[in-house]
Amino acid sequence: MQVASPERDRKTLTTNGHEASAAASGEPEAGRAADLTTTAYERIEELFVSMQLAPGASLRTQDIQSRIGLGRTPVHQAIRRLAAETLFEIRPRNGLMVAPIDLARERHLAVLRRDMIRFVTEAAMRNMTANERARVHYLRRELLSGETPMSVDRFNEIDKSFDTLLIQASGERFLERALRPLHAIARRTGYLHLTQISGETGLARTVERHIAIMDAVLSGNERAARDSCEALVACGIDMIDELERRIDPHWLDIRYAPVKGSEAKNPSATVT
Repeated sequence: MQVASPERDRKTLTTNGHEASAAASGEPEAGRAADLTTTAYERIEELFVSMQLAPGASLRTQDIQSRIGLGRTPVHQAIRRLAAETLFEIRPRNGLMVAPIDLARERHLAVLRRDMIRFVTEAAMRNMTANERARVHYLRRELLSGETPMSVDRFNEIDKSFDTLLIQASGERFLERALRPLHAIARRTGYLHLTQISGETGLARTVERHIAIMDAVLSGNERAARDSCEALVACGIDMIDELERRIDPHWLDIRYAPVKGSEAKNPSATVT
């Protein structure tokens, strides 16, 4: 398995295009607005996780509108939610700032995330329908026999689908708002480690731990599921420790000056 992390082609759909489609279908105005906000949230979160918006970068709402092809209102509403989830910081009269990668904080959040995913996984196992189990089988196959080489972006897509499925199957929808930002923060840190340090070996190790959770869910083995969740989060903490030892701090917060000679490896998709 080889790691690749190119920017994927993105289909840009303008606000006018969304409005025309919604009007043709007769959707209520409120429904169209909610759909656009959700779309904006998804696209901005993807830019955050893949570090196309570099940690610590300053930007304007207009910059994000241009990047994702949506209008001011859905982008503004999505940014407000992302800021409440601590992925962005709103700076009055000074635009926005992408949250830096705070390794000390992320160690603490990893413990919280471990307990929450363990709860969600166990609840999902008790409530999972046949259709949801079929979806787990599908995602497992995607991890084992997906594109070669598998990109970190593609892995994150599958991982996010699995996390969403577990939350839905758990029957406790409140957890989506609590867990989703924790997953996004962890994915961004994992993205940095996989693309800059561990590469193919790290991705294979991460895939193996996700497969173990899927196998436990499909077999109904709650003890194995708990152990697999523990192992996955422990792997994430190991990544944090290694980033602390090895990464140029400019990757964690673009406001730090890069180490001399490392300019070619600095975050390159920064909006300023």
